Order: sequence, then structure tokens, then C-alpha cells
Amino acid sequence: MTTATQMTEGSPYRVPKRDSGGRAFALAIGMHALLFVFLWGGINWQNSEPVAVEAEVWDLSTQQAAPKAPPPEPEPEPEPVRTPPPPPTPAPPPEKVAPPKVDPDIALKKQKEKQDKERRLAEEEAKRKQQAEDERKLAEQKKKDDEKKKREEEKEKRLAEEKEQADKKKEDDKKKELAKKKAAAESAAKLEKQRAEEMRRILGSAAGGTGTAEKSTAPKSDSGYKAAVAAKIKSNISYAGSQDVPGNPSAEFQITQLPTGEIISVRKIKSSGIPAYDTAVENAIAKSSPLPKKKDGTVERDITAAFKLKDLP
Repeated sequence: MTTATQMTEGSPYRVPKRDSGGRAFALAIGMHALLFVFLWGGINWQNSEPVAVEAEVWDLSTQQAAPKAPPPEPEPEPEPVRTPPPPPTPAPPPEKVAPPKVDPDIALKKQKEKQDKERRLAEEEAKRKQQAEDERKLAEQKKKDDEKKKREEEKEKRLAEEKEQADKKKEDDKKKELAKKKAAAESAAKLEKQRAEEMRRILGSAAGGTGTAEKSTAPKSDSGYKAAVAAKIKSNISYAGSQDVPGNPSAEFQITQLPTGEIISVRKIKSSGIPAYDTAVENAIAKSSPLPKKKDGTVERDITAAFKLKDLP
């Protein structure tokens, strides 16, 4: 390995480790010991003598001598001792290469450049992290602002809808109130007109007129007329009080009406002794206008009617 391959730019010189030769020496000893074992085993195997076996056979009938044993085989010649090969020659240690001389100024310059590069990388990384954090915070703030703006828009929209509904209701109430006032004014004007016509008829009758008013209000026998008037008024009486009182209290009222049956006045003549019941009867009379007419289409101008508490339906 050359010096150029051992060193890289900016790295210190390293001296290669020297091999002491102990590994090669141990390997040579192991090979010699193994070779000695093989030689020792071969020699012992070749020097062992064969064992001869002799046997005599006796036959009583023939008494013939046994044949002689064959002569022993000649011993094999021992193999020549092999000389072990010489141990391998250990590799010579590598030559010491003197480290190249490094200029201290160049080394210091390289170290400074390395430090400057690391510092720049660290600053760029910190700047990148800070920029990412700022972008994240900006995105979160934008999201919060958008949500806040959306809530405010929804609130404004809701308030506008509520105001529109309130204005519409107010306008409807105003229209209803105007219509109610107009209807009341028309009813009052109609009633006043009817009263004026009735007064003209009365005055005309008193002055010797044609007698139309007198004819319209003249009493005629009609047995079912007052019963029909009382029945209509009783059907409109709304009294929530108790009827468990002594006797049968009665409230009596005088009713004045126009020829059309429209009630123009109600006057209490006799109280039942129960104010709530008297009020209920008076409200029922006003609610029953116009009252029923006779069979011939005429009415009685003044009617007196009594309403007993325990006679309610």
C-alpha cells in the first residue's frame, strides 16, 4: 500500500502495524508436529512381526504325521525416512515509510476551513428550523384568524337575520294595529251612523213623522224572542268561579239595541252579589252583539234580562 492510498485529504498520517512473525512461527511448529506424528505411526506399523500359528492333528486310525508348517515370509523392508520440508520462510516485515512532512500552516488552514464549513452547516440548519417554525406559527395564526373571522361573519349574519325578523314582526304588528284601529274606527263610524239614524227616526216619530222607527221597535207578541236573546247571552258567559253558593244569585241588566240588533249600551240593574259573575255576564252581553231578532225581523229597543248563576249550561 502506497502513501497516497494510506492518506486522504485532511486526515493525519498513520504508520502501518508491523507484523512480528509470531503467527508464521506458530504455524511452522504445528506443521512439524503433525509430520512427526505421521512418520512415527508409519514406522511402528512396518516393524511389527507377523505371528505364526502351528497346529498338530492326531488321527488314531492312520497315524500320519502332519505336514510341516510353511516357512515364514520374509519381513518387508522399512520405508526410507522422509525428510520434512523446510518451514516456509516468513514474509519480511513491511518497510517503514516515513510520514510525509505536513506544513503546519496548511494543516491549520484545513482545520479552520473544516470548522468554518461545520459552522456554516450548523447555521443553515438552525436557520432552516427557525424558518419552518415561523411558517408553522404563521399558518396556525392564519387558521385562528380565519376561524375568528368566520365566527364573526356568522354572528353578524345571525344578528342581521334576527334584526330582519324583528323588523318584520314589528312591521306586521304595526300593520295589524293599524288594521285593528281602522276596523275599530269603521265599526265606531258605523255604530255612530246607526245611532244617528235611530235618533232621526225617534225625533221624526216624536214630531209626527211616518212612524218607521216606532214600527221597527214596537213590541209585538213573540214568545220565543226573549228566550233566544237570553240563550245566546248564556252561551257566551265564561265564569270559572264556584257555583256552590247558597240560593241562586241572579244578575239583571238592561240592554239597549239598534233595529239591526247591534247593542249600543248595557246597564246593570241588579247585582248577583258576586262581582266576578256580574262581570262575566256583562262581557257575555257585549260579545253577543248583534242579538237575535223576532220572527218578523223587528227588535225591542230596550230589553231587561236576568241571568241566574245555577241556570248556566
